[in-house]
Amino acid sequence: MSDAPSPPVDRGFRFRQLWPLVALGIGFAAVFAFGLDHYVSFDVLRAHRAELVAFVESKRVIAGALFVVFYVVVTALSIPGATVLTLAGGFLFGTLLGGILVAVAATLGSTIVYAAVKTSLGDHLRARAGPAIKAMESGFRANAISYMLFLRLVPAFPFFVVNLAPAVLGVQPPIFIVATALGILPATFIYASVGSGLGRVFDAGKVPDLGLIFSGEFLWPLVGLALLALAPVVYKRLARRRWPK
Repeated sequence: MSDAPSPPVDRGFRFRQLWPLVALGIGFAAVFAFGLDHYVSFDVLRAHRAELVAFVESKRVIAGALFVVFYVVVTALSIPGATVLTLAGGFLFGTLLGGILVAVAATLGSTIVYAAVKTSLGDHLRARAGPAIKAMESGFRANAISYMLFLRLVPAFPFFVVNLAPAVLGVQPPIFIVATALGILPATFIYASVGSGLGRVFDAGKVPDLGLIFSGEFLWPLVGLALLALAPVVYKRLARRRWPK
């Protein structure tokens, strides 16, 4: 008996299915309408540096929980500034704890976006996809962990796009969550480590370089890990050519 997933069944599209995406869209619009995106910036972090540090030192658990909630909202609404928040996490909580909080929050926020797209449009779009898309979907699903890790590890792919594509290509939730949690760890801890020294950057009157992840010091190790994630895919293809059924 074949264990291949059965093709999606298109049971007809209903506009009420769109409510998760509509809710995220309203939230996104509200953030910019009220200028709330302004708070995700180094200027605000620098201006309120003393109060934030004092709050974290006096109420560490509450501060950590609030940070996670704020990061989840920013990620779920696809608001620019996640890198700033990751650096802020390292600055306020240190490299280890800050990196862990960011990884948890980013995974939760990404899963919300993935679930909203999958619930609203994923099955409908896949049911109506052409042969080329179905072939890509089949290949992606057969090697979902490898492809997801590759996309997460390479910083060239926009974070929100990697949240959307798996939902349309039929990646199952457990695979999405695990691959996201593991794939974002290297870059997360790199930025959290840089963020832990943010105080010295502020004291010097400077702003950290958000493109540091693209420097050879960090980029090539990440690319190496990404290529390693594709090793199972390459092995499967070579094995099929050498030992065809």
